[in-house]
Parts: sequence; structure tokens; C-alpha cells
Amino acid sequence: MQEKFTYLPKGTCSREMRITLDENQTIVDFEVVGGCPGNLAGIRKLIIGMNAKDVSEKLSGVTCGFKPTSCPDQLAQALKSHLENKENN
Repeated sequence: MQEKFTYLPKGTCSREMRITLDENQTIVDFEVVGGCPGNLAGIRKLIIGMNAKDVSEKLSGVTCGFKPTSCPDQLAQALKSHLENKENN
């Protein structure tokens, strides 16, 4: 069974992230509205098939220029938040 959720990033050019995980918390799809298309397409290809927790740990803290966050960091926050919510329910 797959689970799809949406995250609204803060502090980035991207406006919405749509993430699909399978029952093992493996990323099966990642879509972004807004942001840098080439970079986000590259991130998508890299993370599909990876465990959500691993991706969150690897991308957490990545910044963009002088911003304190980035699209990869926001993806990490989305995954972390989603996994914590699942754990607490």
C-alpha cells in the first residue's frame, strides 16, 4: 500500500512537495511545484527507491545561498515530520 502526502515548504522557491512512500517507508515518487526544475529532477532521481529516514538524515541542514534552508532541507523536514507523526499515531 502506498501513502501520498503533501508538504508546503517554508523559505524556498518551491511551493509544494508531493511525496509517495510505500509500506516500508521507501520513496516511490517525489513531485515539486515551483523551485529549480533541473535540481529537483536530479534530487527526484537520486531519492526514489531510498528509505525516507535515510534521505531525511542526509539532506537535513542543506542551505541555499544565504538562506537558512533549501529544497533538500525542506524535503528532509517533510519526511522527518511525516515519520514522527506516523510513529506517534
